[in-house]
Amino acid sequence: MEDAKAWLRRAATDEERGEFVDPRDGSITLADYIALHWAPGRGGVPKTQDNQERRARLHIVPHLGELPLRNITAAELRAYIATLETTVSSVDYRRGILSELSSILEAAVDDKRLARNPMHAKSVRWPKAPKERREAWPLERALRVRDGISPRHRIAVVVGLGCGLRQGEVFGLSPEDIDYARGVLHVRRQVQAIKGRLYFALPKGAKTRIVDMPSSVADELKRHVEAFPPVEVELPWGRPEADKQRRKFSLLLTTRFGNAVAVNTWNTYTWKPALAKAGIIPPRAKGAKDWQWEAAPKDGFHVLRHTYASIMLEAGESVVTLARWLGHSSPAVTLGYYAHFMPEAGSKGRTAIDGLLGRTGEEHASRNSPDSPQG
Repeated sequence: MEDAKAWLRRAATDEERGEFVDPRDGSITLADYIALHWAPGRGGVPKTQDNQERRARLHIVPHLGELPLRNITAAELRAYIATLETTVSSVDYRRGILSELSSILEAAVDDKRLARNPMHAKSVRWPKAPKERREAWPLERALRVRDGISPRHRIAVVVGLGCGLRQGEVFGLSPEDIDYARGVLHVRRQVQAIKGRLYFALPKGAKTRIVDMPSSVADELKRHVEAFPPVEVELPWGRPEADKQRRKFSLLLTTRFGNAVAVNTWNTYTWKPALAKAGIIPPRAKGAKDWQWEAAPKDGFHVLRHTYASIMLEAGESVVTLARWLGHSSPAVTLGYYAHFMPEAGSKGRTAIDGLLGRTGEEHASRNSPDSPQG
């Protein structure tokens, strides 16, 4: 009886502080909480939702799903992180899994099923984010790929290298997005895929933008349109299952059958063979399957965007302008990614100071010379 009264007093105090959690609410398993309460209210664009669902299904539920929420302790999480280190090689992907788990447990705190998020415990140490620099290709290597890829797909390399577009944005480019008079491209959409189903979506961050188009890129676009006339393609808009919101766009780059280009298929059958032809990756082993290429992520299509950024910065282009062309949220993001591509960083300011102080110093020395009129 006395224990019950003590519990009631503690519960009343916790409720006044806004910290009261009914122990019964924490009895639901993590798997059930995810399925019944987390997944239905999950926001974000379809691609993000798909990544979140995959992390939970493949990496969280199999290890922790049967535990009641209240039994997910710091000790359990330390053991879980140790397991991830042996099963998931990518540090970034491990951090993504832990971020997803932390978001789930934070929602459980908001729902009054947990008093606090155990992922915030001091002893629960996340793997440190790797400090990987974005690496660009030498221009000569990029041009070898451009000249070695099939003629139909050459334009993808040209636009990626010459304008810094992301791969899905290249595949979503339409003739109506090209403004030859002003020398710009309008980046208005991308082609995305989830579980093999293609759909149109806004560019990353749901932001359209205008990108400078060098005349050499414009000339290549004109030749491409003449050799491979654009094809009108209809796909769902916004999410792959949005069949009632389908839209049609004339696309510059399509398959031989007039379909939108799927990223994974293109990477396997077009991009990687071009890398092998250019000597960047080894040829596919004899007897290997079509998809069995030895290619590192650093040699993916996105390297063309890094190469574009390096060329712009080494030429002295403004970081503010480049951030706008790349579609970054701020110039700080661009600097964080590409500051190492600025070999002149520091030297211009040094030259200016030396010019100012050197000139002032010479004038001072001249005025104080014994031979000067003031001497």
